[in-house]
Amino acid sequence: MACRLADSRFHFTVPHQRAVRSSASALKNSPGTGIYYLKWGSLIHQRNKFQKCLHTKKMTKIVQAVALPESPHLLDSVEQRKQICESYGFSQIGEPLPENVTLKDVIDTLPKKVFEIDDMKAWRSVLISVTSYALGILLISKAPWYLLPLAWAWTGTAVTGFFVIGHDCAHKSFSRNKLVEDIIGTLAFLPLIYPYEPWRFKHDRHHAKTNMLSEDTAWHPVRREEIESSIALRKGIILGYGMFRPWMSISHWLLWHFDLKKFRPNEIKRVKISLACVFAFIAIGWPLIIYQTGVMGWIKFWLMPWIGYHFWMSTFTMVHHTAPHIPFKSSEEWNAAQSQLGGTVHCNYPRWIEILCHDINVHIPHHISPRIPSYNLRAAHQSLQENWGKYLNEATWNWRLMKTIMTTCHVYNKERNYVAFDDIYPEDSQPITFLRKVMPDYA
Repeated sequence: MACRLADSRFHFTVPHQRAVRSSASALKNSPGTGIYYLKWGSLIHQRNKFQKCLHTKKMTKIVQAVALPESPHLLDSVEQRKQICESYGFSQIGEPLPENVTLKDVIDTLPKKVFEIDDMKAWRSVLISVTSYALGILLISKAPWYLLPLAWAWTGTAVTGFFVIGHDCAHKSFSRNKLVEDIIGTLAFLPLIYPYEPWRFKHDRHHAKTNMLSEDTAWHPVRREEIESSIALRKGIILGYGMFRPWMSISHWLLWHFDLKKFRPNEIKRVKISLACVFAFIAIGWPLIIYQTGVMGWIKFWLMPWIGYHFWMSTFTMVHHTAPHIPFKSSEEWNAAQSQLGGTVHCNYPRWIEILCHDINVHIPHHISPRIPSYNLRAAHQSLQENWGKYLNEATWNWRLMKTIMTTCHVYNKERNYVAFDDIYPEDSQPITFLRKVMPDYA
């Protein structure tokens, strides 16, 4: 079987519980699994030959490397899925969905009640977000300077709930009254400086083209031609994909939502109304905040929670659709059911985050049907687990999961899904090598 070592280089996962051994054999196959074990007994004698590609802190441990096939069909073996699952920080990596399964087949298995709008539950979510945000503002006003980061973290998470409410409005899953949805959606987005209609138009395209290369309007892999077009651009992209990646939604917000040229003629009128609302909030809200609290008050009460919101916006987006085994495909190869069910990740977070963010992390059913209200996502996910459980990708947030995404999932490659920046341009990839060194590897 043609194979490569993960990340095209000797980047290894070292299980902490594995006993120390030595052997004359450098590469040993675990039969039938596609997993190879490198043992230091013979490699030490060849260290001069390998020292340029082996990056280890201790020479006393067995190093496990997952041999990934050159073809995208990584997931056929149960044992291989388990090994890759541990290596990537997942709790389950799903089997490939059969080609003959359609998105309608999946939708038809969901209970009808998960599509029902409940006004009481919808307005309860508004109450949760308003009260938690108000509590956050109170905490910021009362907290000593050394507790401000905690107050900002709470408030940034609370204001993310505003986004999820507007998100439901955009999908027509908040209220039966569409005018109410447009008003609430616009108001919910205003504190975030997000124009509601431009975001709605682009987000609808994300759902229609999820994980479709070049067509998906959320994040997708960097194209090789992009980073080869300019040295300065390449360095800028790699820097952005380094420590700033958990805030890259800020650049997405700027690039996608304020340029009228990115919208169809029949969308322009609604886009202009949303932009006018956002600019009015800036023109009125910001001066009022500065008048009452000063520039430092604007930073404390608005900017820092806004940055906290973008941390969650970026993190949720990354985790939902980015993993070494999840491919982006061209429009000719793209399959709706495979992309929505198998190309979306369910990730558990601490419960307080899930409550404040209205279960947006329960994301697979949302991609099966965006018409499912946020308060019904858990019931819908339970149904998917019962009927399609073996095909689902699931995780509980952990450092290894984030490290895998942030240090591996960079440049598009048809055979391998992703190639890391430092595999192609090691001389420009200091931000990525820095992350490899400093990010914890706890699962």
